[in-house]
Amino acid sequence: MFASLPGPIRVPLVVLLLALNVLLHVLPLFALTLVKLLLPLAGLRRACTTGLVAIAESWIGVNNALFELFTRIRWQVDGLDGLRRDANYLVLANHQSWVDIPVLQKVLNRRIPFLRFFLKSQLIWVPLMGPAWWALDFPFMKRYSRETLAKHPELAGRDMEATRRACAKFRQLPVSVMNFVEGTRFTPAKHDAQGSPYRYLLRPRAGGVAFVLDAMGEGLQTILEVAIAYPGGPCSMSDLIGGRLREVRVSLRQRPIGQELRGDYERDEAFRQRFQAWVNALWAEQDARIGQLLS
Repeated sequence: MFASLPGPIRVPLVVLLLALNVLLHVLPLFALTLVKLLLPLAGLRRACTTGLVAIAESWIGVNNALFELFTRIRWQVDGLDGLRRDANYLVLANHQSWVDIPVLQKVLNRRIPFLRFFLKSQLIWVPLMGPAWWALDFPFMKRYSRETLAKHPELAGRDMEATRRACAKFRQLPVSVMNFVEGTRFTPAKHDAQGSPYRYLLRPRAGGVAFVLDAMGEGLQTILEVAIAYPGGPCSMSDLIGGRLREVRVSLRQRPIGQELRGDYERDEAFRQRFQAWVNALWAEQDARIGQLLS
């Protein structure tokens, strides 16, 4: 019924309900965060963390319900069997649109531990969302450019150490860390500029994957590969909200994180070459899976 409403009515209504959902969940999120900051006992702080995650998962759940009510998306998802809420995952996915994030949340919410992303340190200043990400223990990264490190060599390694400290708290609770392997959204122009050897993907950034594995250490045990395909072609958040997105296909596959994937990517040249070869092979498989989803 709601999906059949005229666009000029449906779209503002969806936007309004999404905004109200933000306020409905952010206010108790901040209140519980304040309680957590004031509590001196580790056990009570962990209980607050569990409560914060429950609020975030409820927030995502309401968003998912709104999209179910106001859109007519056909979902084709395989590979959900065997997912666990008490496991630790490194989630690797292709990236075509900002719609990828609500797609991942729709498919994975309450099936694996709450998804967290590595965020640039500047994003903490985004109104409402920045403090919410901080309250939910999203790891914020401060990466230094090669030019900055050349001028200030004393900064070398500080970004990794800061990220390790941010990730240390995940060793006491199940966690899922998300990484878009391409590092940017796919476009035909980027694909051609890169001379990408893949049909549906940009070249992978092996260093980003290695960075997460190094920062998290033994806290991650399983890689969850996610291939996302939109048979109707490229889409945007406005297409999702406007009801123009008709079909989403998702394929998931798990593989263990072996010791061969752990090493010093920055300083060990032999390990870096092996790791890059592994990521390139994984990405070739991902490209073939996306082709199958679209066929």
